[in-house]
Amino acid sequence: MDHLKQFRVEPGARVKLSGLDPAFKGRHEDHESAAAEIEHYSQRLRALQELLYAEGRRSLLICLQAMDTGGKDGVINHVLGAMNPQGCRVAHFRKPSDEEAAHDFLWRAHRAAPARGEVVIFNRSHYEDVLIVRVHQLVAKSVWSERYGRINEFERALGEDGTVILKFYLHISSDEQLARFKERLDDPTKHWKISEADYAERRFWPEYLRAYEEALSRCSTEQAPWYVIPGNHKWYRNLAVARIVVERLEAMGLAYPEPTVDLARIRREYHAAAKK
Repeated sequence: MDHLKQFRVEPGARVKLSGLDPAFKGRHEDHESAAAEIEHYSQRLRALQELLYAEGRRSLLICLQAMDTGGKDGVINHVLGAMNPQGCRVAHFRKPSDEEAAHDFLWRAHRAAPARGEVVIFNRSHYEDVLIVRVHQLVAKSVWSERYGRINEFERALGEDGTVILKFYLHISSDEQLARFKERLDDPTKHWKISEADYAERRFWPEYLRAYEEALSRCSTEQAPWYVIPGNHKWYRNLAVARIVVERLEAMGLAYPEPTVDLARIRREYHAAAKK
């Protein structure tokens, strides 16, 4: 199956998240039955990322968005865990610093964009400026409503410069979020993750859904598509993201660059040295 299309938001389509099943898990019943496939894609990620790094001409940007507990950190651990950290990094988009707030809203995203040969994951992203900003009315509607077009222009410019962009919305249900909050409460090793803001934000669930639906609908383009990933099952979420990243990297036709040295001469020198 072409997973690049299964969860992709087609350009111009109107997204209705209530019609998409966050508990979908494909042909696998559980993590155990999917283990071999998960390992396969993990190995492919490792090999393809090495090719991207060695080629050094293009880059990959992965944007992750989700409700609280949606699994952004889990995806990062799974995807980056399969890669060489020399060519990967994570950029976090928290409340803007004073320096960031003194610039336009895309400034910090541009600064964090990947260099050639690099994979960068945005943990949250420039989309926060049409999500939380909208839900909490931090700026006027006339301001945030103009940002969709600027986001599309920004992503198009990155693409024209050789950056492949994949954007994932990790789709969980309200009940699943509540269960994950309880898991944090019950597990002392996860207490550090708890904040009062997480629970306070639950009352804005409908507003966030509407904000996400508009962002997904207006900013999924051929060059920078959005994918809505069923997120209730963590193992399936990780598998689906890995498959899409692998399929997109494979489609890039990556190749090792030609050597910059005279290999025949170096072989002769090696064999001569070995005979001494």
